[in-house]
Amino acid sequence: MSKTNRRKFIATAATVAAGTVAASAITLTKVQKKYPVVHQVFFWLKNPASSEDRDKLITGLKTLSKIETVKEIRVGIVAGTEKRDVVDNSWSVSELIFFSDLDSQAVYQTHPIHLQFIKGCSHLWEKVIVYDSVTV
Repeated sequence: MSKTNRRKFIATAATVAAGTVAASAITLTKVQKKYPVVHQVFFWLKNPASSEDRDKLITGLKTLSKIETVKEIRVGIVAGTEKRDVVDNSWSVSELIFFSDLDSQAVYQTHPIHLQFIKGCSHLWEKVIVYDSVTV
């Protein structure tokens, strides 16, 4: 590859990378402004080795997307990232839900779909931790 072509390639790659980072930041900022209330829950399964129990919990969590005040939901499992002292990977399944405001989150808490999820899936977990926050 000639020096000119190499320079053009590097310049183009740098421009594309910068644009991707900027677009990601804009998207994240839009979500934060649009849905400033965040509800994050971590579940520890009674039988953490059971993929069947994990899958039942995941299926149950995904039903929460039908609640009209839930603007966005993400359901996840532990990522295989680097083991570090600051990383807690003792949980089994997580949910991350975005709401427009605190009233919407309150509706979610008493919604029949949420109550049915608890009734139908609570036997699967031994521990739950909830973190609610608002964007600043």
